[in-house]
Amino acid sequence: MKIGILTSGGDCPGLNAVIRGAVLKGVISHDAEFVGFRWGWRGVVERDIMPITRHDVRGLSKQGGTILGSSRTNPFEGEQGGPENIRRMLDEEGIDAIVAIGGEGTLTAARRLWDEGGIPVIGVPKTIDNDLAATDYSFGFDTAVEIATEAIDRLRTTAESHNRAIVLEVMGRHVGWIALHSGMAGGAHAILIPEQPMGIDEICEYVESVRDRGRAPLIVVAEGFKLDTMEEAHSHLGLDAFNRPRLGGIAEKLAPLIEERTGIESRHTVLGHIQRGGAPSAYDRVLATRLGMAAVDAAFDRAWGSMVTLRGTDIARVSIADATGGLNVVPQSRYDEARILFG
Repeated sequence: MKIGILTSGGDCPGLNAVIRGAVLKGVISHDAEFVGFRWGWRGVVERDIMPITRHDVRGLSKQGGTILGSSRTNPFEGEQGGPENIRRMLDEEGIDAIVAIGGEGTLTAARRLWDEGGIPVIGVPKTIDNDLAATDYSFGFDTAVEIATEAIDRLRTTAESHNRAIVLEVMGRHVGWIALHSGMAGGAHAILIPEQPMGIDEICEYVESVRDRGRAPLIVVAEGFKLDTMEEAHSHLGLDAFNRPRLGGIAEKLAPLIEERTGIESRHTVLGHIQRGGAPSAYDRVLATRLGMAAVDAAFDRAWGSMVTLRGTDIARVSIADATGGLNVVPQSRYDEARILFG
C-alpha cells in the first residue's frame, strides 16, 4: 500500500512525531510506501508530492513544526480541487490512501471528500485548542499549556514589580481548555473562556479584590472569549480559507477597560503563535506517535472515513463525522472548580 500523508491547518507541536510513527509502523509492520503532500491540502490539489522514507523520519519526534509544511487550503476550491480531480490524481500517482493530520477544518474537508467522493482517507486529530469532541485529548495541547503556563510565571514577576494588572491572551477559538489549564497551573486571578461570557464589572471585581490583597492581578483570556455585551468574538483580521473569522485582540480590548474602571495600570500580552512553536512535550511526542501508528493500521484495515482517537489511555477509532459533529467544550463543573480560585 502507498499512503500519502498531509498536515493541514495551523501547525502544532507533535506533527512530525505523527509522521514518524506512521512511517515506522507502516514500513516495519506492513512494508508500506509513503509520500507526503507538501503544504496540506494544497499539495493534494496541486500534486506537490515528496517521498518519505524511514531515513527521512529519523529523530523526527522531538522536532517542532512539520517537515511537510501546512496551509489552510480548501481542497474543494480551484480548478484542480474537488473529489473527482483528487481521485484522478491518486490513481495516476498510485496512492491508495490519505492520512490527513489536522483539526476541525482539515477533518471536515476529509469527511466531505470521503462522503461525496469516496476518497480513502484516515483522520488524525490535531489541535492545540483540544476542541474536538471525539477525542479526550489531542496532541499539541499539552505543549501549548506548558508554554502558556511559563508565560504566566514570567508575567507575574513583571506585574508584581510594577504593581500592574496583566491580561494574557491565549488561543482558544471556541473552547477555553488552554486558558483553563494554564490559568489554574499558573495561579491566574481570573480565567475568561468562550463558554462563559462575563461582564466587565465582574472582571473588575476580581481585579480589585486582588489589588486589595496587595497583589498584582493577572488574568488569562482565551481569544474566543466574549463580554456579555458582545454578540461575536473580537476579530479584526478578516477570514481564513474556510471563511472563519481570524480571532485575536480581546486582551487589547480588555486591558484599557480594566484600567479605566479600576485605576490600576494595565497591560496586555498576546502569545499567539508562540504557543504553536518549538519542540513538543514528552506527553505530546508519545501521543502523536501512537496516533500515527494507529492511523496506518486503520488504513490497512480500510477503515475509510474514520479518525484515530484517544479514549482514556487507549487509542480507538471513530468516524470523522462524529469527530467534527460537536465541540469538546469546558463543562460547567470544571469552570466552577476553577472559579473558586478567582480574585
